[in-house]
Amino acid sequence: MNNEELTQILSDSIAFTSNIDKNLFTKMGVKRGLRNEDHSGVLAGLTRIGDVVGYERQEDGSLKPIPGKLYYRGLDVEELVAGIQKENRLGFEETIFLLLSGRLPLKEELEATKSLIAETMPLNHMATMNILALQGKNIMNILARSVLELYCYDENPDDISPNNLIHQSINLIAKFPTIIAYAYQVLRHDVRGRSLHVRLPHPEKSVAENFLFMMKGPNKYTELDIKILDLALILHAEHGGGNNSTFSVRVTSSTETDTYSAIAAGIGSLKGPLHGGANVKVMGMLEDMKKNISDWEDANQVDEYLRKILRKEAFDKTGLIYGLGHAVYTISDPRTGLLKEMARDLAKEKGREKEFALMELIENRIVEVFRESKKSNAKANVCVNVDFYSGFVYDAIGLPTEVFTPLFAMARIVGWSAHRIEEMNFSSKRLIRPAYKNVRELQGFIPINERK
Repeated sequence: MNNEELTQILSDSIAFTSNIDKNLFTKMGVKRGLRNEDHSGVLAGLTRIGDVVGYERQEDGSLKPIPGKLYYRGLDVEELVAGIQKENRLGFEETIFLLLSGRLPLKEELEATKSLIAETMPLNHMATMNILALQGKNIMNILARSVLELYCYDENPDDISPNNLIHQSINLIAKFPTIIAYAYQVLRHDVRGRSLHVRLPHPEKSVAENFLFMMKGPNKYTELDIKILDLALILHAEHGGGNNSTFSVRVTSSTETDTYSAIAAGIGSLKGPLHGGANVKVMGMLEDMKKNISDWEDANQVDEYLRKILRKEAFDKTGLIYGLGHAVYTISDPRTGLLKEMARDLAKEKGREKEFALMELIENRIVEVFRESKKSNAKANVCVNVDFYSGFVYDAIGLPTEVFTPLFAMARIVGWSAHRIEEMNFSSKRLIRPAYKNVRELQGFIPINERK
């Protein structure tokens, strides 16, 4: 028997070994995907970091959909963004301090935070050379490998004291933009034969501007580009302990492993297209719509295209409308509205108003078409999520699709760090270890010569 034949035998066995009767999940009370029957999440922990609100539980136990709210350390993100924008400044560094410390920074604390992050952004020579030597077309994989490598440059990598956890968190938050930008430059050089640019971050620039500088070079981005990227980083920095990547970080951290291993687990989770890659899919769907809809202002044509998607006749034929729906938000995603308003200004600056108008039309029609298609009000409480506009924003400021999901990680590393620190410092720490019920029937051992 050759290797291919053995591989085929093992592959053919998967249909049997992995087939579990779905009725058994209900019979045994298993919450598939850690979701309750009403689609709410199974309560698996407590946190003081973030809160994602999309419904209220009524006295009879039913869920009442409400406009979405997102809170960072008890502060409404819409209020946080409004306060920062009113003072006409950037806010990602302030968000970092808020999520790590639990409160808004004083002026001198904010300036110190900005300086510390900017000073920590450069990679040492060896780390830079190793990134330049890495091969691969997926920047998320390169990011994970680079994070694990940073363990080697840490003098106390396994120290889980609060002071060292903060030190490691700041180090990773600061270095993510540099790693991602350098990894893209290598990909651009190796795959597309373009010049290799390794630009050092500027100590006086913000995280958002430094990333644009390292990606695009000087004088190739606008003030609005910086502001909207900063806003996107704020909005993606944290989303409660139940999202898949943050939960992965907490599960891994509960073993008391090192920070770099825990964060690498989060990166691996976020890389999955069902979690972090949705905005890339939205852009692909939008491009396909632009090609197949002759009149971008015709709601009937938009409706028909959306119906074709739901019937698995258009785009990737999965039946999924990307950018629609969320595990918690029902009526609205608060991040969407905040990003959309600035995206409108961006569309004007970049001469992409017609494309933005098409996206608004899709947004206005998408829920109604979905409701009509499902022929039920039970699933009518869906809304456009932040992924619907974030891909457009990144594309409009000139960022390639290869960094869309890494950008998500560049923001979410803040929330991951805060949750890891919380998990490591619970007064009643416990290894996260759920149970799985085995439903495979027993079998006896058969002598090898008697097996058929």
